[in-house]
Amino acid sequence: MENKIKDEELVKLQGLVNHVNRLQLELGQVESRKYDLIAAIPGVRKELDEFQNELEKEYGNVSISISDGTITKPQDETNS
Repeated sequence: MENKIKDEELVKLQGLVNHVNRLQLELGQVESRKYDLIAAIPGVRKELDEFQNELEKEYGNVSISISDGTITKPQDETNS
């Protein structure tokens, strides 16, 4: 008797080990992408703040709908 597992057992074992390895590799790629996204957020927030300041200089202290661009003045200014 040989000291080996059956061929079909070996195939299944290799397949499962390869699957675990692929999942670990994919997880590493996801974590790397996550790091890139986290690093990008502060820059985009800064750009948004700067643009909001530009809009405030242009239109004053108003609310602007991001869905259609409608400008709404604060309540205290609409009653004056």
